[in-house]
Amino acid sequence: MIINFSKYQGTGNDFVMIDNREGNFPKYDQKLIAFLCHRRFGIGADGLILLESVENYDFRMVYYNSDGNESSMCGNGGRCVVAFAKQLGIISDRTFFIATDGEHSAQINKEGEVQLQMKNVEVIQVEKDYIFLDTGSPHHVQVVDNVDEINVDTEGAKIRYGELYKDKGGSNVNFVNQQNKNTFNIRTYERGVEAETYSCGTGATAVAISMHHIGKTTNNEVYLQTLGGNLKVFFERKEKGYEKVYLCGAATFVFEGNFEVKL
Repeated sequence: MIINFSKYQGTGNDFVMIDNREGNFPKYDQKLIAFLCHRRFGIGADGLILLESVENYDFRMVYYNSDGNESSMCGNGGRCVVAFAKQLGIISDRTFFIATDGEHSAQINKEGEVQLQMKNVEVIQVEKDYIFLDTGSPHHVQVVDNVDEINVDTEGAKIRYGELYKDKGGSNVNFVNQQNKNTFNIRTYERGVEAETYSCGTGATAVAISMHHIGKTTNNEVYLQTLGGNLKVFFERKEKGYEKVYLCGAATFVFEGNFEVKL
């Protein structure tokens, strides 16, 4: 069986995108998904995303990490699947879809920039040395003097597998330093990839909200500089937390192709 795919990237966070509206992809084949994401033997990606048909929505987004396991929400992947849906002709400039963490609305402009609504955030755990919150995926946020000096793979793995999260399935880990009143530099260790990625959308969202929550910025429009490019997060602060949270940035088509699956 031949399966077509498209490759997309959002600020360097890259994904294999598959139109699975007919349900032909063997989506529970962990070895196959890990192989396709492998950067030496497969297509190469941080994750694989299936676009599927579902009632009452434009589509369903199903996300797998590069280790082949189905994962929690991916913000950059969500932006990329919106661009993919437009490429397929499923949507024009606005969409309403569902992912593992619930409903999402989004809009895309002619330049391929996607504004994706993320989940509301009500619980923010502030500790002496870090902040923890869930923006569709769990995120540990740690302020450092200079993110460029951090060995993200080593230090991120220590936290991801450490005492804090060993009984909770681990956590993504973000290191951040402030550049100006509403701009932050961020580097992220992603669980499931088990390494630093060029960008993380739910991580950028977590950093923006946590920096506002602890008073590092008073702006409700926050800019994040990642290894792969720039993202913007804006939100409304409410009594119970943060609502109308949006992740904004470019979603870019890279190439397309096909591969054979032997059943």
